[in-house]
Amino acid sequence: MIETERLVLPPPDPLNLPLRALELGCTGRWELLTEPGAPESTLPHGLPPCAPDLQQEAEQLFLSSPAWLPLHGVEHAARKWQRKTDPWSLLAAQGAPVPSDLQAQRHPTTGQILGYREVLLENTNLSATTSLSLRRPPGPASQSLWGNPTQYPFWPDLSTREEAEEEIDFEKDLLPVPPGFKKGVDFAPKDHPAPAPGLLSLSRLLEPLDLGGGDEDESEAVGQPGRPRGDTGSASPCSTPLARASSLEDLVFKEASTVVSPPEPPKPPPQEQWAIPVDITSPVGDFYRLIPQPAFQWPFEPDAFQKQAILHLERHDSVFVAAHTSAGKTVVAEYAIALAQKHMTRTIYTSPIKALSNQKFRDFRNTFGDVGLLTGDVQLIRPFPPLGESFRGGTGTETGSEVLCCGTSGARRPEGESTIYTSPIKALSNQKFRDFRNTFGDVGLLTGDVQLHPEASCLVMTTEILRSMLYSGSDVIRDLEWVIFDEVHYINDAERGVVWEEVLIMLPDHVSIILLSATVPNALEFADWIGRLKRRQIFVISTAARPVPLEHYLFTGNSPKTQGELFLLLDSRGSFHTKGYYAAVEAKKERMSKHAQTFGAKQPTHQGGPAQDRGVYLSLLGSLRARAQLPVVVFTFSRGRCDEQASSLTSLDLTTSSEKSEIHLFLQRCLARLRGSDRQLPQVLHMSELLHRGLGVHHSGVLPILKEIVEMLFSRGLVKVLFATETFAMGVNMPARTVVFDSMRKHDGSTFRDLLPGEYVQMAGRAGRRGLDPTGTVILLCKARVPEMADLHRMMMGKPSQLQSQFRLTYTMILNLLRVDALRVEDMMKRSFSEFPSRKDSKIHEQTLAELTKKLEALEEPDVTSQLVDLPEYYSWGEELTETRNMIQRRIMESVNGLKSLSVGRVVVVKNQEHHNALGVILQVSSNSSSRVFTTLVLCDKPVSQEAQDRAPATPEVPHPDDLVGFKLFLPEGPCDHTVAKLQPGDVAAITTKVLRVNGEKILEDFSKRQQPKFKKDPPLAAVTTAVQELLRLAQAHPAGPPTLDPVNDLQLKDVSVVEGGLRARKLEELIRGAQCVHSPRFPAQYVKLRERMQIQKEMERLRFLLSDQSLLLLPEYHQRVEVLRTLGYVDETGTVKLAGRVACAMSSHELLLTELMFDNALSALRPEEIAALLSGLVCQSPGDPGDQLPSTLKEGVERVRAVAKRIGEVQVACGLNQTVEEFVGELNFGLAEVVYEWARGMPFSELAGLSGTPEGLVVRCIQRLGEMCRSLRGHRFFGQPLHPVNDPL
Repeated sequence: MIETERLVLPPPDPLNLPLRALELGCTGRWELLTEPGAPESTLPHGLPPCAPDLQQEAEQLFLSSPAWLPLHGVEHAARKWQRKTDPWSLLAAQGAPVPSDLQAQRHPTTGQILGYREVLLENTNLSATTSLSLRRPPGPASQSLWGNPTQYPFWPDLSTREEAEEEIDFEKDLLPVPPGFKKGVDFAPKDHPAPAPGLLSLSRLLEPLDLGGGDEDESEAVGQPGRPRGDTGSASPCSTPLARASSLEDLVFKEASTVVSPPEPPKPPPQEQWAIPVDITSPVGDFYRLIPQPAFQWPFEPDAFQKQAILHLERHDSVFVAAHTSAGKTVVAEYAIALAQKHMTRTIYTSPIKALSNQKFRDFRNTFGDVGLLTGDVQLIRPFPPLGESFRGGTGTETGSEVLCCGTSGARRPEGESTIYTSPIKALSNQKFRDFRNTFGDVGLLTGDVQLHPEASCLVMTTEILRSMLYSGSDVIRDLEWVIFDEVHYINDAERGVVWEEVLIMLPDHVSIILLSATVPNALEFADWIGRLKRRQIFVISTAARPVPLEHYLFTGNSPKTQGELFLLLDSRGSFHTKGYYAAVEAKKERMSKHAQTFGAKQPTHQGGPAQDRGVYLSLLGSLRARAQLPVVVFTFSRGRCDEQASSLTSLDLTTSSEKSEIHLFLQRCLARLRGSDRQLPQVLHMSELLHRGLGVHHSGVLPILKEIVEMLFSRGLVKVLFATETFAMGVNMPARTVVFDSMRKHDGSTFRDLLPGEYVQMAGRAGRRGLDPTGTVILLCKARVPEMADLHRMMMGKPSQLQSQFRLTYTMILNLLRVDALRVEDMMKRSFSEFPSRKDSKIHEQTLAELTKKLEALEEPDVTSQLVDLPEYYSWGEELTETRNMIQRRIMESVNGLKSLSVGRVVVVKNQEHHNALGVILQVSSNSSSRVFTTLVLCDKPVSQEAQDRAPATPEVPHPDDLVGFKLFLPEGPCDHTVAKLQPGDVAAITTKVLRVNGEKILEDFSKRQQPKFKKDPPLAAVTTAVQELLRLAQAHPAGPPTLDPVNDLQLKDVSVVEGGLRARKLEELIRGAQCVHSPRFPAQYVKLRERMQIQKEMERLRFLLSDQSLLLLPEYHQRVEVLRTLGYVDETGTVKLAGRVACAMSSHELLLTELMFDNALSALRPEEIAALLSGLVCQSPGDPGDQLPSTLKEGVERVRAVAKRIGEVQVACGLNQTVEEFVGELNFGLAEVVYEWARGMPFSELAGLSGTPEGLVVRCIQRLGEMCRSLRGHRFFGQPLHPVNDPL
């Protein structure tokens, strides 16, 4: 074999190769030609051309000339190709992604190709189903709007590192010992032991000198890359440069003085401040200098708090704006939307109610342009109809995640992002939709039942939809700049408040947050939680000023003669007028006395019927109309009473002929969207008649289209009197001149109670129109009697409710987090607002733990050899005995017999911060049963001067067996003194069997007298002296403590913990008496060392517990719910989500029950109308029985659904959850099953209204929610036949 010599040649130039690259079009494909030359392209020089419009090409090819399409050709109809089996195809694996690509280099002016180079591609293996990174490629265009439950959410920063693939810290994350090895490399700088003072450490003196680089220097250089040799940073004082000295002795003395210098005490950790309060008292004079070209301008001058918020928005800060209703918080939201449009980003506005979403959509649309609307069942990407035509709105569901995901459509604007405005309820979303439409135009609406313009840059939606977007990995989150949370105080809602916390936790870091809320007392605390959660400062802008001050009145009239009985209770300056209150009481009392003289004293004073209510409202509205204080909103906390009160005012007509004509034309245009029979619905006819007379009704039982008609007419000033429920006040920006409260009591779902201050302020804030009214009028009707002054004062002037966490675990949340390996449910719980008080000091706990660890390492180990071998057991026995006695004493003080024994004269042992095992005698017991206070005469020492206390040495107390077994009562060293102390139950260490005869009142009177400076030197009375001498005699006779009451025999406590605790205490006493360590002469010194070590270890265990997952309040419930999922087969033993669990993630509500019905194939044999009727029991909120008119198959289906629900409830109870089986099954309401069944069979809606007494609005609401549920089920083809789509009956 001839070996040839290889020549090393320089690499040839690309132009000298016998090849030529040819770029084919603009697709990125290249072709190699066997001709030398420069790279060329098939495109002409210049700017790259544009491809023809695919839509126009498809229309021209397929729609304009369809004749060439072989639609009727049958030659290929019945052909069949035999599939050739290829077992090896089962083993085929997808190839690795291409790591590099060719990139053309063009001339910047002409576009001519100058060359090409190979570039490496990053993150080529990321996808929506494998990565949380924002750098992953977008999902399919069909899923860009709604996302997909199988996709990963974007990284919400639930842990310390984004993904394992992102980056590795090569300084901290490298292991010093390889896996499987016993030894490794120690990269830490070597620290020499400090020499004794005055001795010369030759190695330390020579270490700074560079003597040729020995092994130690080399290892240190390796361990400290980037540093000079021998420089180990701040590892130890020995690493400092060698100081110049004239002699070796000077150097030694300097070295010795350096060694003995005490270390500096550790600095306290800096306090992190995430919530920054903003001062709004001073005007912002340089506003237009700081922002010369604002993104949006208003026809009025913004207030100071609005300018401050705008300045922070320009800096891309997150803000929390807390202000009263109608103060102008929406100005901040409008500027954020305009700023997002200027930046070509996107905004989301979330609202808690649908009406607010609709209103904001309309308002923003009129300002910002093209509007879209998205909800669960309708997607209309078209221009919004004129205001008179209205869009088909609806209440939809107000309970939770009814939409899986929403986001940008396939036709997104290039480099465009969005603003999302979220509201907690759909009524709020609808109103904000209208408002923003009028302002911006480029606005979309997403609620549970309506979708308009999903491609808009500003999206108005409910908070549940935003949560679904986050969990489903919607691509709209990529382009998101702002999320506006309106009515944040709605987070206190027990049912839906958890949605806010989930959304705030799941939002990625690049999204800024705007929080709009009514005034709340703990705004700084809430902002601090969000700031710590997102690691960014939140600027809190709070104002208590009202743009329109309010005046609050009491109205006691009930007829035209008494319509002037209006009494001022709270003026515009916030002063409470007791004179007006007593005048109202007198007016009511005088009328009652006349009533008694006429009809007899035994007649009831108030029937509360419609007739009397009619007289009250006629007199009140007549007075308000005469004083030009219309329009008025009457808040009534019952749907039925709203309808009754509006219907009773048949003789009231508040509109002019021109207003009637305008109302008539508006109604005609809006109702033209209904079918002919639906226009004759009783509710439609009745509402039309009321609106013509200037009256309106607004509650959840009204048809959605009618509610929106009422909202629009009221905003135009054509509805003079509106009877509404509390939902109308939730952020809906439709102020009136006057607000009337039908009552100050409401039913909150469980009981009747007075209105809370926050609820009253929220509704009363609708009074007063800015720029139109000098003051707003709030009137409380006194039909039966005048409420108590204390109740009125608490309701009108009390502090609003604090923002409180309503965080709870749901199966949807658990499954959505378990299916992503990088996310943990424990991290979600750690970051909840409920865990914030215990987690906000985590940094301090970590630093304290590190300091305690160093302190523990520096402590000297106690000697536990020879005679001290049982010293650790002795210490643990003493600690356990103390804890057991404290537990028994707590049980005694919580028992009835224990509190009865603490009567006047009983001798007790007192132990608290001031007294240690001192005897005392009870002088007085408070009568408050909830918090008992025992006034006790206690022995003590004579007071000593401060200098004597400072000179007294503080010797640590070492407990001996007699001290631990007994109480070792306090005995005064000098003259005995006494004091009177108010003791809590926890201050009583033991109850003795001794009872003294004392005169408690006389002793207390004498002691309080001697506390005055004038009588301070007077001797105590004989009763005091006798009691003190008796206590001192007892203490001297029983140094280890007098006999105490036995909790089992004397106090009859039969609790198992008390009995076992007493037995354990006696066993511990025997062990302590038999300890050998106490006989050693070194026992005191070694015990002090051991106690200090054990106390530090105990504190370290407490801090570790606070920092661990075990301290989470909801951790036991989480384990119980995971066990439920594991039992039902939704997750496996390792926590991996199985098929059933992934299906349950896609369900909007009742995820376990729906998934079980699907996998049991329980609905496959039923017809579509029967399936719809059964599923209505899961979404209906009207309780009731299904009735006897249902078909037999439907009755059997109802029983089967309840049987499945019962089985799930039994699994939950078996796994330890608190919800009973009856409560879980009771969540199903089949009251509208017959109505839904007939509707699905095609019965007109006008006939459906007669099948049930349920209001028409609730029927529509049930059907809309049913449609959303059917669409979520239709996505999973597990049924024998697919579910038919559910259409809106209107």
